[in-house]
Amino acid sequence: MQAAELNHLKQQFNIVGNALSLNRAIEIATQVALTELSVLISGESGTGKESFSKLIHSLSPYKHGKFIAINCGAIPEGTIDSELFGHEKGAFTGAAEARKGYFEEANGGTIFLDEIGEMPLGTQTKLLRVLEYGEFIKVGSSKIQKIKVRVIAATNIDLLEAIDKGDFREDLYYRLNTVPIHIPPLRERGTDITLLFLKFATEFADRYYIKPIQLTEDAQELLLHYRFPGNIRQLKNLVEQISVLEVDRTINQQTLRNYLPPDQQVLPTLYRHTPTQENLPEREFLYKLLFEMKNDMQDLKGLVVELLNSSTQGKEIIKNHASIFKKLPSLLENEALPAANRNFFQQPDPEPSYTYIKPSISPSIQEPDELTIAETEEEDLSIEAKEKELIIKALDKFKHKRKKAAEVLGISERTLYRKINEYNLE
Repeated sequence: MQAAELNHLKQQFNIVGNALSLNRAIEIATQVALTELSVLISGESGTGKESFSKLIHSLSPYKHGKFIAINCGAIPEGTIDSELFGHEKGAFTGAAEARKGYFEEANGGTIFLDEIGEMPLGTQTKLLRVLEYGEFIKVGSSKIQKIKVRVIAATNIDLLEAIDKGDFREDLYYRLNTVPIHIPPLRERGTDITLLFLKFATEFADRYYIKPIQLTEDAQELLLHYRFPGNIRQLKNLVEQISVLEVDRTINQQTLRNYLPPDQQVLPTLYRHTPTQENLPEREFLYKLLFEMKNDMQDLKGLVVELLNSSTQGKEIIKNHASIFKKLPSLLENEALPAANRNFFQQPDPEPSYTYIKPSISPSIQEPDELTIAETEEEDLSIEAKEKELIIKALDKFKHKRKKAAEVLGISERTLYRKINEYNLE
């Protein structure tokens, strides 16, 4: 593709950047747009997958038809079939009249299914029928309807991993993945970050009738080394905040750092992209460590009780379990445990911390605060409890705005809605 043609497409669809991986994605999109093949666009949340779907539609044989974008994760599981394929009058409670679905509305055009990985298995079966035979049946009807529609799907999760877990149909994956397009995350696009910063700064200056902000060299360096887990969406929000709140229009490193969220505010247990050791997702790895820590504390309690009941064997017990008592060297030096030191084991441990090492994420787990031997057996370290706690914190932080809470937690709004009902958090 010629450079002039490439730049024209970028301007037309508001795509900013010169990274080689981004240019390659645009070239693939323009090539596949001329066909009728289904397309699967992958990339992290906030990378601009919908812009690529619009580019494909505008260059395709379906460009004169409608373009309809659907967020599968935002539609409740109980109504998604009706939303996509329509329903007949009386098909279910509240169906006062017949209704067209999105596929019928998009007939002759393009339908963009974002967050396809959140689609229920039953709906996946119906979508496969549309892709293979171009037909569907409305909810509450027995009549087969024919349509001709271009399907573009997008996902921010690993669908192969979802297939292994039984959450996504393998045949649907290969039917959608005829031509894959991967949108690189912002942190892998180098100086595109500063180009996007300048673009957003100019846009917000025009919107709010203010002078655009500028970055010093040290601030640019900090910007280029920040991970941006929310990608372009996060960068845009960052620029808008600074544009509105800062009086000085020249932003140095310290000022910029005040607007970048610290690592410990990221919620690691629901982050699901970067794998950790043993190829486990980070949430599973974190819970694995918590459970191991709980077991170690229970073992420690049993050993201490045994030591107190039989002080003559205490030293031998400690030597045989030195790995557990490595933080208690005073016990190794005494034949018996003095009564005055029995409260030693009741000292609280440090607060838990989660340290992120760029470019990969690796949580550093410390022992929980105020975890005493007497409380070990009562403490709830279940996955459900920890997940519930994180959801509550996210909802409180954003004043129960579910969309923002879902973005921070790294899950879809529909999944968050289901979890709220499951844990009775209304």
